[in-house]
Amino acid sequence: MVAEGTVAVVTGAAQGIGEAVARALCAAGAAVAALDVNAERVGRVAAELGTAVAYPCQVTDSAAVDTVVARVEADLGPIGLLVNVAGVPCPGPAVSVTDEAWARAFAVNAGGVFHLSRAVARRMIPRRSGSIITIGSSAASVPRVDMSAYAASKAAAVQFTRCLGLELAPYGIRCNVVSPGSTDTPMQRALWTGGHDARAVIEGSPARFRVGIPLGRLADPEDVANAVLFLASDRARHITMHDLYVDGGAALRS
Repeated sequence: MVAEGTVAVVTGAAQGIGEAVARALCAAGAAVAALDVNAERVGRVAAELGTAVAYPCQVTDSAAVDTVVARVEADLGPIGLLVNVAGVPCPGPAVSVTDEAWARAFAVNAGGVFHLSRAVARRMIPRRSGSIITIGSSAASVPRVDMSAYAASKAAAVQFTRCLGLELAPYGIRCNVVSPGSTDTPMQRALWTGGHDARAVIEGSPARFRVGIPLGRLADPEDVANAVLFLASDRARHITMHDLYVDGGAALRS
């Protein structure tokens, strides 16, 4: 398990996978800094958890990220774990994606990972310890119809995290990725239009060149959180630069 008292930063902690990760870490005894752009919602989550502290933050703003990381260390102590969860969808045909939508997808999904990881890694290096985990996506390696911007931005985040892991390995800092497939979150449900629902996702769609989910169910956010807890624990002490898929077999591990 994660060492009790570990200071953990979780982005996107107001809902979905980020909230599930924050809950799991609190249950494991970590001191959680819950970051999200939605100040009201992340405040409610932190208040409910009791052992979490809310820090409203826009991950696309590097100066704001540097400031909040400094505040977390001043308030809670040295950061031992960072979990990059914050992300936004950008559905639609590639030829219809606007410049603004493309830029936003990369600013949050890749830029946010860069800003947080850089700020935290700079503080972990002198201590020669720590763990950074990025929530990627199976879409980062499997082409998806109407998901080009999201998939590309997640692929950038995944590869950045793996490169970072190579650079930080000499300092004893591990960097890994957890790549969910279809997970029952508000982001996933927002994509369910025109008869496209959970059953359609599970069964797959040959017309969209998409296989179904071999295990026959969507992931729960807790399934992803459990994978994060494993990679953050001493049980994974010799694992770095790894990309762990939590997708029920849907990617056929492409």
